[in-house]
Amino acid sequence: MIPSRLLNRRTINRLRTSSLSPLPRYLTSSSSPSASSTTRFSTDAASHPSNRVQIYLSHSTDPLLNLSVEHRLLQITPPDSTILTLYVNAPSIVFGRNQNPWLQVNLGRLAQIAQNPSAAGWNDAAVQLVRRRSGGGAVFHDGGNVNFSVICPPERFDRNKHAEMVVRALKALSRPNTRVNERHDIVMDVASSAQKATYKVSGSAYKLTRLRSLHHGTCLLRSPNLSSISGLLRSPAQGYLDARGVDSVRSPVRNVDVDNDEFKDAVVREFEGMYGEVQLRDEFDDTALQVEEIRKGYEELGSKSWTWGQTPRFAFSTHPTEEDPRPRAELPFDLKMRLVANHGIIEDMDIKHSDGAAVDGLDASVFHGARVWEVDDWAASLARAGLGSSLSEEAGHWLNHMFGTEYTSL
Repeated sequence: MIPSRLLNRRTINRLRTSSLSPLPRYLTSSSSPSASSTTRFSTDAASHPSNRVQIYLSHSTDPLLNLSVEHRLLQITPPDSTILTLYVNAPSIVFGRNQNPWLQVNLGRLAQIAQNPSAAGWNDAAVQLVRRRSGGGAVFHDGGNVNFSVICPPERFDRNKHAEMVVRALKALSRPNTRVNERHDIVMDVASSAQKATYKVSGSAYKLTRLRSLHHGTCLLRSPNLSSISGLLRSPAQGYLDARGVDSVRSPVRNVDVDNDEFKDAVVREFEGMYGEVQLRDEFDDTALQVEEIRKGYEELGSKSWTWGQTPRFAFSTHPTEEDPRPRAELPFDLKMRLVANHGIIEDMDIKHSDGAAVDGLDASVFHGARVWEVDDWAASLARAGLGSSLSEEAGHWLNHMFGTEYTSL
């Protein structure tokens, strides 16, 4: 019988010389996570049944690429294999497959950062908005946190198992006050002279299929944008929008204060301690886009139809309704408005005066079938529907703020 490591190297050599298709560069069997990549990535190697324990380290900070490679590994790696992937993303808000971006994200703030970062008090790259394929809530990524991902057979899946792996890595880095809480998040207990406070340092999301399970999370290490996270993840539309899907649970956060590479090394050591010899250790960068399936996944994640059009049904109402009786703040204009959308497409739009009387000359049905993310200016749209100039300006300006048109129209 050929040893699995030798078989793997023979497979790699065969793939190197194959003329079937060009392959991106990133395959290494080095024992060091920080070793430079000198060979080529291949989905054939990733899917080979001999490679039952695999580690992938990304040199790209593109969230679309990292999530697309991760998804492809979920699809093709052997059913009995266990896969670790570690990556760092450029500034981005990554929200769950079943979430509503108009509810979860301050889109106006993202527009300010994109258009004039210095005026917005932002000293990092523009923030990208990404809908991932797994569930869970919205999280902020930047160069000061490391994302971990473990793919394994469903029968070995446990929501705490690999979070505990990360906690052991943190404890090995002299962070003994970290633990997994009842929500499967990693938290840090910080004691002061007055009291003990608990901060979230890592949240997780999951994707389960018939043959495979995925657990991925992010760990705040030394984020330079820590104080901005809460504001980025707080939408002005929260008090008016009633959405299906998953809401984010907001918690106070804190940096663990360890180096990115030290964290990666510690997680790799814990993973190897759990699963033994690693048959395939890979590194990848942006050339992974040469793999057709990864490129297609990348293009899908980057499309507006995915980011906005995958949004579950929601209702936006300026006033309490039977379905959503929450009290609303008084509005600066004489209108009651209610919008219902599914997959970001408006199914119903109702506009009346505050006393319930119809608005003369208004035809709100012109909004039916419109994509919310394609409405560049609600004031202009309301005027075209027949609303008077004063009301359309006042209500339209307010709706632009609620739906973040400065950002959706970029």
